[in-house]
Amino acid sequence: MQETDGMICRACGNEERASEGYPCAECETFICLICSFRGVTLCKACAEKQGGQTEPPAAGP
Repeated sequence: MQETDGMICRACGNEERASEGYPCAECETFICLICSFRGVTLCKACAEKQGGQTEPPAAGP
């Protein structure tokens, strides 16, 4: 049996190390570091409750 500290990101669904992520701003479930770098602060469920957007709007001209 091999132990792992992986958790499933509630924004993108990827499994990442638990120590490399942040909690959802609303419900505190796990959000991975990559999503956090992209500006994601809410898990999918919370984002859907607040308007359906898990990623920040694309920067445009």
